[in-house]
Amino acid sequence: MTALGFLYPGHSAEDDYPRIEQLLGSDVRMDLVHTDIGEDAHRADALLEMGAADRLAAGLQQLRLTGADAVVWACTSGSFVRGWDGAREQVRALARTAGMPASSTSFAFVHAAREIGARRVAVGATYPDDVAALFVEFLAADGVEVTGVTSSGVITAAEVGTWGEAELFALARAADRPDAQALLLPDTALHTAAHLPALEKELGKPVLTANQVTVWEGLRLADRRVNAPSLGALFTREPIVQA
Repeated sequence: MTALGFLYPGHSAEDDYPRIEQLLGSDVRMDLVHTDIGEDAHRADALLEMGAADRLAAGLQQLRLTGADAVVWACTSGSFVRGWDGAREQVRALARTAGMPASSTSFAFVHAAREIGARRVAVGATYPDDVAALFVEFLAADGVEVTGVTSSGVITAAEVGTWGEAELFALARAADRPDAQALLLPDTALHTAAHLPALEKELGKPVLTANQVTVWEGLRLADRRVNAPSLGALFTREPIVQA
């Protein structure tokens, strides 16, 4: 049994995680703890506070009881808002406090893009333009070229959590670029787990979404690979370990 722990801010698209656990179809257990979101706002100051060390540490107190092998801070904007160095220190502090390997969704996107060999990507962000620009800067720090960004300007995670299939596909179509090797949808408040194969079929390329890459990152930290095509091209890479 591989046990993965996730710190998820507030309540928006957390039901993606039990869905992904089911789709993995293997001996992977996922435990999710909700952290205090503070002010729900896609604004730099609010996002910095949402990912503060004391908020994450409070969530870890509960997560330690689950016996997790690794932990991921399941928030993209609450990590990349700190820049590359700040996000790295955030996960280092998380690992020290947790006593286990740790990462965040922002680094999950970087690692997942490497995994599928995508160095040119398009970004479909639910965030306002200024916050989306910080994600582009974060990707650039690892040499990932963003060929285009579409921002939806949504202020709260709560609103993003109400989006359904129509809004998701509209964002994906608007954001895709012909020269992009993959499309990135970076908000963990966005429900995507049920739509990954359809998104990739629609666009004809890999699609990386926040909750998808967060789970993949947890598996990577735990040195596991699971073949689960229903979770997109990211989950079909070799070598495969399947229970």
